[in-house]
Amino acid sequence: MTTATLIDSWTMTRRGLAHWARQPVQVAVQLVFPVMMLVMFAYFLGGGMTVPGGGDYKEYLVPGTFALTMVFGLEGTMLAITQDLNKGVIDRFRSMPMARSAVLVGRSVLDMLQSALGLLVLLGVGLAMGWRWHSGLGDALLALGLLLWLRFAMLWLGIFLGMAAGRPEMVQAVQILVWPLGFLSNVFASPETMPDWLGALAVWNPMSATATAIRELFGGPGGVGGSWAADHAQLLAVCWPLALIAVFLPAAVRRYGRLSR
Repeated sequence: MTTATLIDSWTMTRRGLAHWARQPVQVAVQLVFPVMMLVMFAYFLGGGMTVPGGGDYKEYLVPGTFALTMVFGLEGTMLAITQDLNKGVIDRFRSMPMARSAVLVGRSVLDMLQSALGLLVLLGVGLAMGWRWHSGLGDALLALGLLLWLRFAMLWLGIFLGMAAGRPEMVQAVQILVWPLGFLSNVFASPETMPDWLGALAVWNPMSATATAIRELFGGPGGVGGSWAADHAQLLAVCWPLALIAVFLPAAVRRYGRLSR
């Protein structure tokens, strides 16, 4: 990547940061919503939940909510892309003497910054609720790295779907799919408590792989299961996002190159 491309990409990132400054309420809502989800499940529903092998449900729930937040960021990426498309912003950028990749690179950097900030907020809330990690700092940092790796994969899926959808209204259709994906996992409950066929789907969910892997790295309960997917969760937490990136990053770049032709 050349110096000019880096400068143009940083300009696109600063554009997004300027939008944050002008729309603080929207940014706050995006940060608060995962916190509300965590508090609701921990205190309203957590009393009736059991953890496989025993343990505190909050220590099972908090890492799962981390993974859920990384996947739900897909909707924000899609919405930003479709809004820029409908306002003609991307067309104007493409007509300017700037690196063609700057728009996508700037979008990805901005989304990763927002995800890292949201993860830090959620981490602070989890600690305030009594959640703790029980392994070393290196394992905890690796867990956070796996979470951001999942988010990086999801943002390229979001960029591709945003350009394919073309309209902000279509984001609602994706929301219909994202929510079942979030709940058809081990984020809130163990697949062992589900019917066999449903548990099999849940354990192979990419989000379940990341959730199980970070539970193991944090030293929390519910991190080990009896299936191949659960026993190799850390491997799958690397491979699932890698597969998504391999498919959707080049697909997003090709789709961007075909815009307004």
